[in-house]
Amino acid sequence: MLLLLPPSETKVLGGSSLTIQQVHLSYGQLNDARDLVLDALMKLSSDAREAVRVLKLGKKQLEDVARNLEIPNAPTMPAYLRYSGTLYKAIKTTDFTSHEVEMMRKHVLMQSSLFGLISATDRIPYYRLSADTRVPGLDLKQIWQEHQPAAWVRLVDGPIIDLRSKSYVELAPIPEEMDSYWVEVVTDKDGVRRAMNHFNKTSKGELVSAFVRSPEAPKTMKDLKKLAESLGLGFEVEDKQITLITDEVLR
Repeated sequence: MLLLLPPSETKVLGGSSLTIQQVHLSYGQLNDARDLVLDALMKLSSDAREAVRVLKLGKKQLEDVARNLEIPNAPTMPAYLRYSGTLYKAIKTTDFTSHEVEMMRKHVLMQSSLFGLISATDRIPYYRLSADTRVPGLDLKQIWQEHQPAAWVRLVDGPIIDLRSKSYVELAPIPEEMDSYWVEVVTDKDGVRRAMNHFNKTSKGELVSAFVRSPEAPKTMKDLKKLAESLGLGFEVEDKQITLITDEVLR
């Protein structure tokens, strides 16, 4: 079983002296696409005013333009440590044992708009690029939908549990013939269900945290349901969708 996560907009600065040119990302079949996207992002970031507009940066994010220009020589750290949004805070990535890191390496994937499909333990630099960014001269969806199939075919340890947001699902859809399930989080009050936002990310992160901390990785939907229920989450499967049911008030 594989868990597929989105990245987060918020990221931790710093890392080791190893640069992206000195490390090897998983799925080397995507390297040409990665180079195309990075080249376009670097070109965009060379024009600070245009980059601020296109990347939709606020006043507190202006330094991200310069950081994009530093990507080739910037320090790197494992992706599961780099990303620091709500989902990743719920995973509690700072206290992983060696067993849990190995579980991340074997079972957790991430979908980056810059690097495409990567392992959670791949080392990446700080960057700023969202799935819905309209980079001049580059169609992110076209790039990843054209190139990522070469990586999808290498995933043999399914099913794939797709925890990505809709924007990243649209960026690189999992082929229909693959054994995969998209996850939605809802609250159910008096029989009325409503999709979650913040609690959506928190519940997904808690599920990932419990998964990697399991003595053995869940292999079936029955195993995953048991894990979800241990967290107080309802779990339903219909066709290619998993619905996690949470209590918004308590969580």
